[in-house]
Amino acid sequence: MSSVRAKFRCSSVEQSSSDPTEVQRYNPASREVEPSGQITWPRTFRFTAVYDPDVPEDVRYAQATPVGELRIQVDNPSVIFEPGRSYYLDFTPVDEPAPGRPA
Repeated sequence: MSSVRAKFRCSSVEQSSSDPTEVQRYNPASREVEPSGQITWPRTFRFTAVYDPDVPEDVRYAQATPVGELRIQVDNPSVIFEPGRSYYLDFTPVDEPAPGRPA
């Protein structure tokens, strides 16, 4: 499979909890998730596939994603998606290691 690009619009942002949480970071050296010391309020972003028959780009993207929804929770305070704004979403296959071999 080759890469596929879709176009999604942020439809809403919701605060996921009323309590702050500590941002966790993945440490590739230890392969563990560790505390970062940074506090955030997790947010949930919802996206829907974009389609406007009068926009040629949207018609092209609709061939790959005519309908779709995406919901992600983000803890990183520097990540901001604006409701009403469109974003490209790229799907690229990951080369997985052979079974029994470390990543």
